[in-house]
Amino acid sequence: MPAEQPTILATSGGLRQGRRTFLEFGKLIHFALDLSGVEGRRPRLCYVGTAGGDQRHMNAYMAEAGSVAGVEVSMLNLFTMPPTDDLESYVLSHDVVWVGGGSVANLLAVWQVHGLGEVFRKAWEAGVVLSGVSAGSICWHMGGATDSFGRDLRIVTNGLGFLPYGNGVHYDSEEQRRPTIHKAVAAGVLPTTYCTDDGVGLLYRGTELVEAVSERQGAGAYVVVREESSATAQEEKVDTRLL
Repeated sequence: MPAEQPTILATSGGLRQGRRTFLEFGKLIHFALDLSGVEGRRPRLCYVGTAGGDQRHMNAYMAEAGSVAGVEVSMLNLFTMPPTDDLESYVLSHDVVWVGGGSVANLLAVWQVHGLGEVFRKAWEAGVVLSGVSAGSICWHMGGATDSFGRDLRIVTNGLGFLPYGNGVHYDSEEQRRPTIHKAVAAGVLPTTYCTDDGVGLLYRGTELVEAVSERQGAGAYVVVREESSATAQEEKVDTRLL
């Protein structure tokens, strides 16, 4: 059963250390699975590890975490080649797409080569829940701040743009994140930008933000807008529901 309308859950969390496994699905991934509306069978999650270079150990950790959670996990590896010639059917056969963290710049370049932007758009419109962490959050937006190029953050503006906003991740754990986003919004390099502390997710229905949710007590979400008259960035906190 697809989600009732196009749904994206863009996060700075989702995974935690497991009790008997290396990783377990956190509350944000379980929330993404709930959003898909699956009943009467195991949910199907497609893990996309492009931003981390399709590391096989991460594939194994995700498969193991899925087994513990009662979720059927498949991998969409692009290195050294995709698993099928029909990527559209492959992606559309899942309930949730979860995109892992890493280099969003490399992710976007590789996805472009394989035409995945259009595939994910069709999946989104068909009700497959699109989700992910860090690079897997920024990618659905117009762009955001990234360490893809080195320790000093840079702005990417070639995101898939399903959501007409910028996106900031790891807002409370990396000190460069907030000033870099503020500078980019003030300069008009990024549009209105939604940001998440670690453990927080942004739920969009269509292109509208409907709520922020957190798997961490005290963590929050924020919106940064440009004040046109002064060409400065103004930040407001977004109400955040604890899962």
